[in-house]
Amino acid sequence: MKDLLLEVPAEVVAATRLPHDEIEREYRKELALALYQRGVLPSGKACLLAQMTRLEFDALLGQRRVTRHYRDTDLDDDIDYAIGHQ
Repeated sequence: MKDLLLEVPAEVVAATRLPHDEIEREYRKELALALYQRGVLPSGKACLLAQMTRLEFDALLGQRRVTRHYRDTDLDDDIDYAIGHQ
């Protein structure tokens, strides 16, 4: 599968109340959180999307009071993530 490029209209970017250099990181983080919370994305892949370490993402889940869910298939993703980020 190829990478997906998500285009955010300039009008939306301009309306975002964040410093310009933080916008992409915040969008990535919010998308990763939303997809993880819905159970659409496992935690390891959510970390990758958010460009955060496991510890950073877990801390964010705690701050946002997002319930952590863990399935057997998540273990494989987490192992792959850990191997790739040593």
